[in-house]
Amino acid sequence: MGLCPTCWWKEDGQDEVDASEVRLTVNGQLSLTQAPRALSLLRRRTSSISALCAQTGRLPTITRPGQSAAQTASRRRFDPRPSTLLPLSEEFPPPRSDVCSQTPLLPGSLFGAKPRLEGKTLSPTDTLESNTQPDAASAGSAHDHSHEGHDHTHDHQHGPVLNPECTRELTVEADADEVSKTFRKVTRAYQKYARIPGFRPGKTPESVIQRKFATEIRKEVIDTLLPERFNQGVRDLKIKPVGQPQVTELTVEDGKPLHVKAVFEYIPDFSIEGYQSVTVEKPSVEITDEEFNREMEELRESRATIEPVEEDRALVDGDWAQISYTGVIADEADGDPVKGEDALVEIGGKDTVEAFTQVLRGAKPGQELKAEVIYPAEYPEKRIAGKTVAYDVAVKGIKKRTVPELNDELAKELGGYENLADLQTRVREHMAQRKRNSVENETKDKLFAALSEKFAFAVPESLVQDRIDARLERGLRALAAQGMQAEQMRKLDFGRLRTAQRDGAIAEVKATILMDRIAEAENISVTDEEVDREIQIAAIQSREPVEALHKRLTEDGGIARIREQLKREKVADLLYQRLPA
Repeated sequence: MGLCPTCWWKEDGQDEVDASEVRLTVNGQLSLTQAPRALSLLRRRTSSISALCAQTGRLPTITRPGQSAAQTASRRRFDPRPSTLLPLSEEFPPPRSDVCSQTPLLPGSLFGAKPRLEGKTLSPTDTLESNTQPDAASAGSAHDHSHEGHDHTHDHQHGPVLNPECTRELTVEADADEVSKTFRKVTRAYQKYARIPGFRPGKTPESVIQRKFATEIRKEVIDTLLPERFNQGVRDLKIKPVGQPQVTELTVEDGKPLHVKAVFEYIPDFSIEGYQSVTVEKPSVEITDEEFNREMEELRESRATIEPVEEDRALVDGDWAQISYTGVIADEADGDPVKGEDALVEIGGKDTVEAFTQVLRGAKPGQELKAEVIYPAEYPEKRIAGKTVAYDVAVKGIKKRTVPELNDELAKELGGYENLADLQTRVREHMAQRKRNSVENETKDKLFAALSEKFAFAVPESLVQDRIDARLERGLRALAAQGMQAEQMRKLDFGRLRTAQRDGAIAEVKATILMDRIAEAENISVTDEEVDREIQIAAIQSREPVEALHKRLTEDGGIARIREQLKREKVADLLYQRLPA
């Protein structure tokens, strides 16, 4: 079952839990999936003492509407920094069905994002024609108009939607003589190397070569004539294109002029005059005594144990009742009952449904009780939300929760600490670092939100889709780390998920464009030594030899992306440091 029906779950945006906490037990006795109060206490951050690791499963491919899986895979990029996790909130379903609540994740920061902004340059292996031939599946999904009632065959393709506010059209042409010369040159090259049965090597008639390799010859002619002309046309326009161009007209025939018309997105020009005057509040990063004491108390609570009560007595507030229960939902007598075995319920606990407290208070092990619970409409477990459930409850035992004293012995049990003073020093240091990072990231996000509001400009849709892809992939990896299987992920409503990520993706793209513009204004650069240091960190994280990783990144353009990201981080750091305290 999902949420334990004996408890309430009140979401707290400040609380976080490591993905593997849902599988832990306390001293081998208390399962977190059975004890809502313990989960409430243990889900608070105690990373100053220990770190928990989660297993990452295999993910399904994220495919955009109108795009094949192969096209999607080709867009994946190396991210050299530890990726922050996407906050799932209502955008993703709970990853497990046996935990009392949806597990929240660490909020992501746009400063870990890496949308690609380098200008698009066509190469002989990356022509417009090769970018406009989606597979049958993706072409079919791209069609949104009906073909009913007409029998023509389609030779047009529907590309991704572009933002008209930052879209340009470019026409590329070549005269008929040059097209013919290129066709002859390519045909002769095929003639020289082709092996055709019945003809000696190099002696196959050109007419045979042209018929047999018509498609390949045509594509190579395009590869020869188009890229440099297209790139020169872009240079003449003095704009920075992004994404893949979309062909709207294409004529390539031997003896006729080449004519290609394409549309593409670009990063629009806009003024950032006055960016230095944009400020936001810069909160203090000092750790207060209240914060420190709360952290130490939560640490102490996290080491609590639950032991059986041996004496013959009744349940009182503060005890934990070990129960089994079977519930029948009103008006669903023939439906599956609500069942639970060996559940732990805190008597009088703030997360315990009051009806269970009233029934169990004063009861003894061995007693069988009845409870009727009316759940509110907003109860998290949808099956019983807004319904009345009649329970038969069997009390199996009484357990008592014991919280250890905060002393030298506890510090040594936690490992690596000489005494309580040493533990407190380490906890305070960790809290200070954690708060600095949190305050800095949140302030930077607010600062770039203020900059985006001050400087309005259109955003290329291709970059927005890039960011949506990245955010979804982080979210899926987070779900996999929490136990969701690939088969469950395939059932997610990706259309709804993409829509939910759109506003955040636009904000990230705007911030990235602004950072690039400010980097130019501030003459910020990144040294080779700084890039090499990042690659070394990435090699350690990926357990890949530095030389092999460097070679791979050089080949796929990852070095340039690392350099761009480091430059953006320098911009964010500079603007943050300039904020008044």
